[in-house]
Amino acid sequence: MTTTHEHSAPTAHGDAAYRAATRVFNLAAPVTPADAVTAHTVEEVRAAIHRARARGLGVRVHATGHAAATARPMDDALLIRTDLRGDVEIDVHRRIARVPAGTRWGAVIEAAARHGLAAPHGSSPTVGVVGYLLNGGLSMYARHTGLAANSLRAVELVTADGTSCRTDDRSHPELFWALRGGGGGLGVVTAVEVALFPVAAVVTGAAFWPAGEARRLLPLWRAWAEHAPDEATTSVRIMNLPKVPEVPAALSAGPVLCLDGLVVAPAEDGITTALRRADELLAPLRAVAEPIMDTWHRAGPTAVAETHMDPADPVPVLGDHMLLEDPGDEGIAEFLRVTADHPRPALTVAELRQLGGALGRPVAGAGALGHLDARYAYSGAGVPGFAGGPEEIRAHCERVRRALSPWDTGRTAPTFVARADQPRGHLDTGAILAADRIRACVDPDGLFRGDIAPDCSASR
Repeated sequence: MTTTHEHSAPTAHGDAAYRAATRVFNLAAPVTPADAVTAHTVEEVRAAIHRARARGLGVRVHATGHAAATARPMDDALLIRTDLRGDVEIDVHRRIARVPAGTRWGAVIEAAARHGLAAPHGSSPTVGVVGYLLNGGLSMYARHTGLAANSLRAVELVTADGTSCRTDDRSHPELFWALRGGGGGLGVVTAVEVALFPVAAVVTGAAFWPAGEARRLLPLWRAWAEHAPDEATTSVRIMNLPKVPEVPAALSAGPVLCLDGLVVAPAEDGITTALRRADELLAPLRAVAEPIMDTWHRAGPTAVAETHMDPADPVPVLGDHMLLEDPGDEGIAEFLRVTADHPRPALTVAELRQLGGALGRPVAGAGALGHLDARYAYSGAGVPGFAGGPEEIRAHCERVRRALSPWDTGRTAPTFVARADQPRGHLDTGAILAADRIRACVDPDGLFRGDIAPDCSASR
């Protein structure tokens, strides 16, 4: 275990071990716990829990720090950065991947693809597997596979008393239920087993138009989305991209509309159908206006992680998120009014992601969060410096929220929540109380209480 100091020594916030353990992906949300360690083994996780108790500190957990902006202050806590040693193990016969905590999705994507399989990953290969799955997970394949948490088959963790525990639908099933979307605060997860699924090919990519075309194009996309097949998952974004070498000049000349996503062919005999369905989406839009850049193509599952073009390196981000009912043409017009029509939008990206399909159907044996009852996920993100100052970004987020409020379900997808003070809204009262009862059993002293997401506990 990489540690900052011995049990009795003061925290050395400036030393290399502390800096490594507290690294975050979202540079706008640094974390400053009282103490911090990086754990590479289960024994080191146990030692970190003992260390926290010896110092009278709570315990917090992270891996990649993508969700740092949603974390509560850590002044009275020891932060464990999970970076468990070991490779992704693929059981081809069972279509299961065993993944050590701290592993990024990119490693799982590559390992699964070697066997003609895919994983329910999100838009970025650099996101940590464990936190994404425990918080539901809105996959690039989401309408085909449902919430990624439903793909969890087992969770290994160390509880507050230092006990190692393997949970699944037969062993500690109540704990397994709470781990899947129950709001956290249950222990330190050290590994997960996640179900994979067959993919013969995908049609994936992104097409870009000047944002001025959005009023003609978005109603066409929404009309298609009403009856889209479950094999298709897409999103539209109004993007204001900076003039940097990583961004093609055609995309940074002014605001653009981006349509990206995928259509999946689970088997070889479905490839022709997938190509046809992608053409049914794209051909009407291409006929209205020629894209300034278009990367849609047939590919294998490893290409999907490149589709959304999420940043590979840490970046400061401020943002907002809502789950929406069907906004209709009126809601689409309001979305465009406060994003594409704004003279200098403060948001770098404003996105509507298509939900429905398997995402909207309850699943037998699901965890605390098993499906999303909404039609679209809205998310907005601004990068201070590129998109204006923090206050300008927050003000623009609030303008978009007001404009879309008539269609706000009051619910959220936990992995999309952008800040600590935003209500989660993904659990009903019964699920919150059930999760609280389970937390009281496995963590009676509240060692992990600081890791419970807001609005996910009746006692907070």
